[in-house]
Amino acid sequence: MPVKLGSKLPPDSSEARIEIIPLIDIMFFLLAAFMLVSLSMVHLKTVKVNLPTSTTATADNQKHLVALTVNKTGLVFLDGRPVGENELSQALVARQKTDAETRVSISGDQDTRNGDMMRILDLVRAAGIQKVAFETRAPAQP
Repeated sequence: MPVKLGSKLPPDSSEARIEIIPLIDIMFFLLAAFMLVSLSMVHLKTVKVNLPTSTTATADNQKHLVALTVNKTGLVFLDGRPVGENELSQALVARQKTDAETRVSISGDQDTRNGDMMRILDLVRAAGIQKVAFETRAPAQP
């Protein structure tokens, strides 16, 4: 028994058709992939630390914000890259000179020594930056 292969279109139709359903599927896939990649890029400038909890914490705007992170060994990261005290001090002074509204967000591991945090706070204040925030996380909901 021979198999008939052919188009489901009438034979007199010479007009080309574009199937739009596969195109929509591809666009949704590309949109989802783009969203996942962009969400994963948000955390590229951060260093993983165990933040302390605070019940009165409020969200802060990211405009003019310099991110400093201090891990539990006392190593300092400026926008995700490790820096020494001299380099940090120079970078903060330069940032303050170019933008007077510069604010600093300090994220410290809950096991970081208080002396390390105060040393970083002193460097920030010595650079002329007076707007400083400490990053915390909200307590776990029961």
